[in-house]
Amino acid sequence: MKLEKSSRFSACSGPVVTIVLDGVGISPREDGDAVKTARTPTLDRLIASYPMTTLLAHGKAVGMPSDDDMGNSEVGHNAMGAGRVFAQGAKLVAESITSGHLWQGQAWHDVVATAKQGGTLHFLGLFSDGNVHSHIDHLKAMLEQAKTEGVAKARIHILLDGRDVGETSALDYVDPFEAYLDSLRSPEFDVAIASGGGRMSITMDRYEADWSMVKRGWDIHVRAEGRQFANAHQAIETYRNEAHVIDQGLPGFVIAKNGQPLGPIVDGDAVVFFNFRGDRSIEISRAFIEEEFAPFERGPLPKVTYAGMMQYDGDTHLPPRFLVEPPAIDRTMGEYLAKSGVSQYAISETQKFGHVTYFWNGNRSGKFDDALETYVEILSDVVPFEQRPWMKCAEITDALIDAIRSGKHRYLRVNYANGDMVGHTGNFEAAVTAMQGLDLQLARLIPVILAANGTAIITADHGNADEMYELDKKGKVTRNAEGRTKAKTSHTLNPVPFVLVSADTNPGYKLRQDLPAAGLSNLAATTLNLLGFEAPTDYDASLIEAV
Repeated sequence: MKLEKSSRFSACSGPVVTIVLDGVGISPREDGDAVKTARTPTLDRLIASYPMTTLLAHGKAVGMPSDDDMGNSEVGHNAMGAGRVFAQGAKLVAESITSGHLWQGQAWHDVVATAKQGGTLHFLGLFSDGNVHSHIDHLKAMLEQAKTEGVAKARIHILLDGRDVGETSALDYVDPFEAYLDSLRSPEFDVAIASGGGRMSITMDRYEADWSMVKRGWDIHVRAEGRQFANAHQAIETYRNEAHVIDQGLPGFVIAKNGQPLGPIVDGDAVVFFNFRGDRSIEISRAFIEEEFAPFERGPLPKVTYAGMMQYDGDTHLPPRFLVEPPAIDRTMGEYLAKSGVSQYAISETQKFGHVTYFWNGNRSGKFDDALETYVEILSDVVPFEQRPWMKCAEITDALIDAIRSGKHRYLRVNYANGDMVGHTGNFEAAVTAMQGLDLQLARLIPVILAANGTAIITADHGNADEMYELDKKGKVTRNAEGRTKAKTSHTLNPVPFVLVSADTNPGYKLRQDLPAAGLSNLAATTLNLLGFEAPTDYDASLIEAV
């Protein structure tokens, strides 16, 4: 797997540094765009002074089913690291359901067989059609198939979104779904919502940033220990009035009748975690599977048949039982560089650490070469992101500057989480502050790269902070009768920047003009060219050409 030296491109004499401004897209409008509103003199100067173009970061360009699907950090970093576009979870699951392949698999057979032996079939996951972590249509298909196959009892544990969809849209999903369950329910099929809560309040932690989230979810879903309500609608309305939080932050709740929870998870049950994306699925899967478990006190571990929608970690084979094969991403840029003796450095804070390591390396959690690769995680603060919108960008920059000056690393990559994590809060002013904080770090970082005779690639994995207000079908900002906007907390369909900053005034290359639909997958070949290598022949084309 060694790379061939290029006869067309001379290797950059200094390090090559990929800077991912997570969630920073390029919007066609200014209203609601925290990126444009923020004072960002450094980013503005770089865009104006150096070669710049835009890249597609959504839809088919990153392996999603259609161009109506927004991109996300998982598929974006997969594409950047792999140099090719792979069909991603949303598409793979939809195709498996349509073809019937999912129902023919051993994992589906196992969970159905368990339920038909007297257990309850539980479905737990993100409850929306955001298509970033899950899709409600996948849940419906499984419920209908379970009924067809003679399962007698099913319970649904809903994680409310408000992040990949509208921030207060939970009832737009819950109320029609309750009507759907009414139509599905029969004397032979007992089905109901059993518990729930906001995705950023319970269950869906990632990168071990806050195990207490998972514990709260465990107590709600498994032990049915929590505030009781007659139905999910009542829980959502009550919490909105009391806690004044958007959907993603709603506390956990248990649905009960006459004081008895409808669906604790007990010995002999089966559980399907129906998220297809891995990062926020790993910790709850560990809680269900690991016999020896230290992160929190689970109480008695119920003996259940557990399956993930996909296998969330190919290195650790977690979970061992899964319904759909994940994308088989091989021969990533990181592996090629390691096999070619190129030293690499990857850094981010906890919230995005796995994106520049696990996702970048094709959903692989380990290193390719311990001696050549350095991974640095800056621990994220466990506070609401709008309260500290600068997050850990300064600490990341401190470490990255030291790494560049050390001269030990030929290729470095960094993810700054601010644009995405703060963008997801829906707080416009906080997002503006986040962007200004990022710009300060670019003002510190870029001169260090240039002083080392290096090259910086400034880009993003998808948009978010660039569109902080909800839009109508014509793409205009929606306003109520009083002229007020409604916050948008999801990613966008906007392209992302690609800025090539070099210390060399005559670097021997220029941006290509013949790639009208360039996307994130074109970054890998570009990076390899900058490092003086030819890209593998099946990688998507480089963004530069020799002059």
